[in-house]
Amino acid sequence: MDFMAELAVIAKEHGGIIDTKTATEHGISKAMLYKLCKKDKIHRIVKGQYILPDEIQDELLSISKRSDHIIFSHETALFLHGISDRTPFEHTITAPSDSAPSTAIKAECKVYYIKPELFELGRSALPTPAGNMVPVYDLERTICDVIRSRNKLGTETFLAALKMYAANPKKNLNKLNTYATQLRIANVLRQYLEVLL
Repeated sequence: MDFMAELAVIAKEHGGIIDTKTATEHGISKAMLYKLCKKDKIHRIVKGQYILPDEIQDELLSISKRSDHIIFSHETALFLHGISDRTPFEHTITAPSDSAPSTAIKAECKVYYIKPELFELGRSALPTPAGNMVPVYDLERTICDVIRSRNKLGTETFLAALKMYAANPKKNLNKLNTYATQLRIANVLRQYLEVLL
């Protein structure tokens, strides 16, 4: 078996990332991955994830593949929606409060927790700058999260996001209001929207 050719196929099908599980399904053992890593034929990103040496790592895809219980939110969601022109220094995710993201995820991301029943509210998917689809909250949920966490985000980020949302032709105020009610921030939202709209 030509391991490198097989790994190139896997990488191509999975946004450049080779995970141990997929590799073993294709007949490439953990020991072989370790050996190839030692020989510098592949590079280890984190435990269980590898990349070919000539590939550029898609950080967001790498993070999203590590857990089914995380969704990109707050600053990272603003960036993916094009509402923030700044690439976040640290990626932001939301996880249900009854699950714990791995140490590797916590080391790379700012984690917000939410009640499990509100975790899926507004779940969507958007392409990363590298073109791979990742889970992210839709625009309205992101704006609600920004309002809920306004004291942690900083006034500049918070107000810029609200102004850009207010000017966005795709905004859906009914959906925003529905989410705000479920997240118990309808009154706060109203105060800000009265100023902006």
